[in-house]
Amino acid sequence: MSEIVVSLPDGSELSVAEDATVADVAYEIGPGLGRDTVAGVVDGELVDKADPVHDGAEVVIVTDQSDEYLRVLRHSAAHVFAQALQRLYPEAKLAIGPPTDEGFYYDVANVDLDADDLDAIEAEMQEILEDDLPIKREHRPREQALETYDDNEYKQEILENEAAGEDPVSFYVQGDFEDLCQGPHVESTGDIGAVKLLNISSAYWRGDEDNETLTRVYGTAFESESDLEEYLSLREEAKERDHRKLGQELDLFSIPDVTGPGLPLYHPNGKKILDELSAYARDLNVDAGYDPVETPHLFRTELWKKSGHYDNYVDDMFLLDVNDEEYGLKPMNCPGHATIFDQKSWSYRELPVRYFEDGKVYRKEQRGELSGLSRVWSFTIDDGHLFCRPEQIEQEVNQVMDAIYEVLDTFGLDAHVALATRPEKSVGGDEIWEQAESQLRSVLENQNIDYDLEPGDGAFYGPKIDFAFEDALGRKWDGPTVQLDFNMPERFELTYTGEDNEDHRPVMIHRALYGSYERFFMVLIEHFDGKFPLWLAPEQVRILPISDDQLGYAHRVKNQLGDFRVDVEDRSWTLGRKIREAQEDRVPYMIIVGGDEEEAGTISVRDRKERERGDVDVETFRTHLESEYEEKRIEPDFIEE
Repeated sequence: MSEIVVSLPDGSELSVAEDATVADVAYEIGPGLGRDTVAGVVDGELVDKADPVHDGAEVVIVTDQSDEYLRVLRHSAAHVFAQALQRLYPEAKLAIGPPTDEGFYYDVANVDLDADDLDAIEAEMQEILEDDLPIKREHRPREQALETYDDNEYKQEILENEAAGEDPVSFYVQGDFEDLCQGPHVESTGDIGAVKLLNISSAYWRGDEDNETLTRVYGTAFESESDLEEYLSLREEAKERDHRKLGQELDLFSIPDVTGPGLPLYHPNGKKILDELSAYARDLNVDAGYDPVETPHLFRTELWKKSGHYDNYVDDMFLLDVNDEEYGLKPMNCPGHATIFDQKSWSYRELPVRYFEDGKVYRKEQRGELSGLSRVWSFTIDDGHLFCRPEQIEQEVNQVMDAIYEVLDTFGLDAHVALATRPEKSVGGDEIWEQAESQLRSVLENQNIDYDLEPGDGAFYGPKIDFAFEDALGRKWDGPTVQLDFNMPERFELTYTGEDNEDHRPVMIHRALYGSYERFFMVLIEHFDGKFPLWLAPEQVRILPISDDQLGYAHRVKNQLGDFRVDVEDRSWTLGRKIREAQEDRVPYMIIVGGDEEEAGTISVRDRKERERGDVDVETFRTHLESEYEEKRIEPDFIEE
């Protein structure tokens, strides 16, 4: 039998039989690894260990020690839920049940469920775990699969779409339960150590609000009860940090029904924070040689057709008819920036040309997907686009990466990096995409940056490096991005004059240091639990006079603190209540002034960590505020531990 060659994570190559599976590859590496194999990742896709590999495939073996294992386990837990549900509600129709970053969900129909039903389903799930049922993969003829689901229109649709052309199709069977599925799964239900059903909601089939509404049950699963308990504890903390809850308590933003879904209003407190974020990003951009530009909120759709957005993004656009002409609210800023570049002739000596804009964009997300500031209709991107010569790509991407890491350091955030490659719906030829992906991979590897591969998650016009913020609770959120684009310059026929006096095509790089202000603001609210660093805090200092007799002195102290955001608490409350209120409002510093302080011309300082320092000179405190603000320190540090 002839052989094929596959690549392993360490860069080595391995020759295996041409009909080899993932498990065969594992056994070739070593019998111990073969026995421990649960699944595999082939060219970035998580697959069953019995799936075949192909010549040139990049293969990763998944064991119970792998990062991917929890996803496999949770996929199996979704099947356990479905099995338990159908034991208790045989009439229930199953739709889809994928794993998620935090657990799994299953969409079901033809059954009336509410939160009170979850305990009974969870108890049935526990019995299935204790039964330790083997999970087996079976292949069945397509016609048999269609007959199996002759009364389930959802599975029929999956067979006609996702599984179109497949014959046979794969099922996974555990005891008295079977489900149409590509897997992979763990070996047995007993491998799932702990499960918990979390909540219940409604969801449109396929996420399309024109389709019927299904019941969605969310759950999670872990290898052990202790891991589950730790997760549930963090989940409770996450509820307390929820940006929607804190946004209301701290008067940062609102999304009232009367203004429309996904359209946030920023209150004065929230706007102060956004202004600080914008000023910081502006400084980074100017220092990196970017020029500010501004583009309107909508363009004629001719522009969107020229850029490729109309063909690839029209379903997510808000379109308007104006005097028999079609216009579209911009879903992205890049076509406007490309048009600005096109208004002038450029020499190779002038490149790179760099533009930046806090650009408001609009995307028509499904209403059921909207959630606080994490997913909205209207949001602002700290957008930047630069146009460079091909030989400048690595230098420019490195500069962008340096700026992103500076942002991460400033806010004390960690991030996970991923290379997102060509999606199914894209523009441009294979050669252009291969070149672009190779360039970005080279940058990551030359900087020794650990990254994941996200096949098919690139933008329709080019591959990208994505950063996912990790907040204080270990959750990941989409953030900064660097995108390499050989397509839009071609579509806009952008040129510069080279050293040979001939026209050449520039490369366009898209980048954002935050991602969007909305999602980044959400991350910061929850990451800091509303306890913003001094430089971001909407109220930086609150002065608490012990009695009304010190109100005059309190205002004189406020004036001495210059341009800092300082308020005087002038309500006739006890000092204890004033302190509690300032603590609840998460103000970094409180200044307490009584008769002794007024007589001495000093202040007493208290921070939100309840540390105190008396007999402080006002000028000394102001000087400290200036340094803490300029250095953008994360915690108030005037008073040492």
